[in-house]
Amino acid sequence: MLEKELIAAARLGDAVEISALLERGATTDARDDTGATALLVATHENNVEAARVLIEAGADVNAKDHIDDSPYLYAGARGHLEILKMTLAHGADLKSTNRYGGTALIPAAERGHVETVKTLIEAGVAVDHVNRLGWTALLDAIILGSGGHKHAQIVRLLIDAGADVNLADGEGVPPLAHARARGFGDIEHLLVAAGAH
Repeated sequence: MLEKELIAAARLGDAVEISALLERGATTDARDDTGATALLVATHENNVEAARVLIEAGADVNAKDHIDDSPYLYAGARGHLEILKMTLAHGADLKSTNRYGGTALIPAAERGHVETVKTLIEAGVAVDHVNRLGWTALLDAIILGSGGHKHAQIVRLLIDAGADVNLADGEGVPPLAHARARGFGDIEHLLVAAGAH
């Protein structure tokens, strides 16, 4: 029962209630029907203080639910920067992957989360990791991005971090061809300047 209350408090972001429940013996690794821990539930809602209390109590930042999301991966994918930084400070597994076989960096790049991408690169996530679709963070930012300012910034960050600008997708199509096909001029210029062909 305590575990169900803990999940509910995490969903509501009630850090005081979470502390009280933990003191009464609730386990930090309690899970809901989807396999999500209280910390993942708090992360879903971007409840920063609730996440902080759980992490400081020893909640596992790498514990995955039934669809392979963990607090670390979800915070990265959604751009929940404060929670992401806490997971990185508490043992986030930089090599862990989501259900698409991608690191946290790939969806962060796709969704235009500039600060998140910067944070993950600085943490040491592999910039050229290839997911099950055959895409890197660079390809994801181009193929699924808007081509706007945020995605151009992300492409620049990835290039500066040493991303291989000629690493093609599973079909053999390189980043530059994808950028040109979409009319993403700014991104095309960045790629060309970095030696893309």
